[in-house]
Amino acid sequence: MKISFGDCQIRSYSHSDKEAIAKYANNYDIFKNLKNRFPYPYTLEDAEEWLITVCTQDPEINFAIATEHELIGAIGLEIQDDVNMYSAEIGYWLAKPFWGKGIATEALKVLTKYAFENFEFNRIFAGVFELNLPSAKVLEKAGYKPEARLRKSVFKEGKFQDQLIYSILREEFEIK
Repeated sequence: MKISFGDCQIRSYSHSDKEAIAKYANNYDIFKNLKNRFPYPYTLEDAEEWLITVCTQDPEINFAIATEHELIGAIGLEIQDDVNMYSAEIGYWLAKPFWGKGIATEALKVLTKYAFENFEFNRIFAGVFELNLPSAKVLEKAGYKPEARLRKSVFKEGKFQDQLIYSILREEFEIK
């Protein structure tokens, strides 16, 4: 899969992304705003493990955010199950040199469109740690609405934090 937007694209992962993933993901400022399953430090071995998983995924739900030359981030969906089977959690990270350029917002819009067009989701949501206000702004600019504040629901680096939940519904997306 490959969808271009501006000078960037969301595309399928390639095993050749290994060095770029390790280079850009190995950043504390990225790690501190993601779930603990995202390692830090982020090594070439971590990148290789990730690529083994995502290069064989079916359905394809995790993608690289890239320039023409290299991977600069990632975006993906986590399909929910049971009574939440028509929902997906969306998550993303972007390499620090590319922050503040609108790339994350555009990637989020593109993947949201892709998700609603290719899956039967009724709702896509994201959780943002309370101190990660730039990510909350990305979600709002992409049309996601604030839905909840889960008080002290996140435990990261020995501290409790609130988690802000944002979502977009299929019917809201189709209105655009």
